[in-house]
Amino acid sequence: MKYLPYILIVIVLLLAAGFYLDRTSINSPLATDGRGAGGEGNKILGDGNLKNYGHAPEFTGITNWLNSQPLTMQELRGKVVLIDFWTYSCINCIRTLPFVTSWYEKYKDGGFVIVGVHTPEFEFEKVTANVETALKRYKINYPVAQDNNFATWRAYSNRFWPAHYLIDKEGNIVYTHFGEGKYEETENKIRFLLGLDDSENGSQPRSDTPPGGSATRVGSPEMYFGTARLENLSNSQKPSLQATAYRLPAEIKLNEFALEGTWQFDGEKATLTEGAGKIRLKFSSGKVHMVAKADKTVSVNITVDEKNTASVEIGASGLYTLFDSENYKEHIIDIEIPEGGFEAFTFTFG
Repeated sequence: MKYLPYILIVIVLLLAAGFYLDRTSINSPLATDGRGAGGEGNKILGDGNLKNYGHAPEFTGITNWLNSQPLTMQELRGKVVLIDFWTYSCINCIRTLPFVTSWYEKYKDGGFVIVGVHTPEFEFEKVTANVETALKRYKINYPVAQDNNFATWRAYSNRFWPAHYLIDKEGNIVYTHFGEGKYEETENKIRFLLGLDDSENGSQPRSDTPPGGSATRVGSPEMYFGTARLENLSNSQKPSLQATAYRLPAEIKLNEFALEGTWQFDGEKATLTEGAGKIRLKFSSGKVHMVAKADKTVSVNITVDEKNTASVEIGASGLYTLFDSENYKEHIIDIEIPEGGFEAFTFTFG
């Protein structure tokens, strides 16, 4: 589950200034802590164990609608609505999509609507054509709103990718879930609101999370290349806003990466500006994903623990899987890039 850390800074500043931030007000229907726990609702609704968090905020500041004409919460009254905040390069979001798309296909003819609010983490995710490509890739047929300026995100006081807000026929938020998991529980809430028997919710899509949950075996956090959130670059290297030659250090620590070649940093990414280059990462997980882009499609050679594993074709901006195993332990991965024009945004693990 991803979240925006800057809100913590804002909260600290407000408290220091003597202000009290009421996140359960009419303009802020849910209170959440850093772990994504929902605030207390006003009342229990029936046997579905649903809580009333107040009216769902209206869609605001939407820059484009896909798969639909513009929608409003007012015109959706009388329907059960699931708001799904997501972004297409987020691995946590991607892993929820088989479940979310399944719910839509099963219940769309029974008064159920999903609105995917696509709120971008990176600039390239603001491009409508890129989002349209993702909709086709993940077979998303429900309405999607491009929230490029975070206006609807802020209206919900949201902090997480992915985040689910379930809304009843009267327009009240009655259930929330942040991050992956709780798929059966969420579907049962949907069925309850639709007046269906939750004991017959049909088959669920297969989860790609191994028994016991891979998250408990992952010992590496998400790592960013951009200077705005750069925390895992080797201590022996310093980010430069100018094209700078880097050499790999003799050793790197766990949960550090290092660069070789000519690289230039900015707030979002590190760019290999010319010639061949390499990224070395020491991590603890069985799976490594990378948000990356190349000016033209390149074949990137992958070596794990000094064993050549495969090559990965990287071109258009998106999420790429570099290493996929059930061997959850410490590894060192080398990513060899043949030419300049390669942009690295994040590492994520699973």
